Amino acid sequence: MEILNQADIGVFGGSGFYNFLSDVKEVKIDTPYGPTSDSVFIGTIGAHKVAFMPRHRRDHSIPPHQVNYRANVWAMKHLGCTRVLSPCAAGSLQKEVEPGHFVFCDQFIDWTDGRKNTFFENSPVFEGISVQHPSPAETYCPQLRELATATAQELHLPFHKTGTVVVINGPRFSTKAESAFFTRQGWHVISMTAFPEAYLVKELNMCPLNISLITDYDAGLVGDVPPVSHETVLKVFNENIEKMKALLFKLIEKIPMEHTCSCEHSTKLDF
Repeated sequence: MEILNQADIGVFGGSGFYNFLSDVKEVKIDTPYGPTSDSVFIGTIGAHKVAFMPRHRRDHSIPPHQVNYRANVWAMKHLGCTRVLSPCAAGSLQKEVEPGHFVFCDQFIDWTDGRKNTFFENSPVFEGISVQHPSPAETYCPQLRELATATAQELHLPFHKTGTVVVINGPRFSTKAESAFFTRQGWHVISMTAFPEAYLVKELNMCPLNISLITDYDAGLVGDVPPVSHETVLKVFNENIEKMKALLFKLIEKIPMEHTCSCEHSTKLDF
């Protein structure tokens, strides 16, 4: 894979974030895995060149189970990114994880079906290279998570420094029975996009970070907490989107230019 060195940090779910940057360049990337969700928008934050891509397309027309995660992640690597931040709206499975809180997940549970979740299958990226098994035991970057929690604390944002996210296929939400099961397992967050995005980032030797903005309590908590309407979810999201942007931009400014972290990158590739 040719590395273009046009950006060093990638952001998925960045629809509209690039409007706050100056000298934004829109780049279209052709990938071996088909089209990406959208163009990539490259701008500057602090000392970093940052590549933003709306994972659901800028008009939010791609449902979570149809996002071309491999194409999107490949594009970030191709541009030169070494870290990838994944902000997303998500639901809560535990009462103490309240709407408006941020969760920096450190574990995921894959509850999806049929998604292309690895580059190791007749892949043009790994052509001629034997199949490898990058460990997902600690998928998310501890250095990025530490910087994120410090930034949230500095901005006086309510946050949880760790959490387990269960990823469902979508676009349907969970039934009460499914959601209550997830809660009984002790899992904290429910999402439709956290897998395979982060794991694919890991496969290409980049560092992933999950930033979950909690917009609602999931269905299985109804009875313990008041039920949440679609209007309330949108209200919580809109009330907190500026906080998400502030967190994201301040975090990026804090990330050191040198990519030295404790992440174990077990995919042995010479990019």
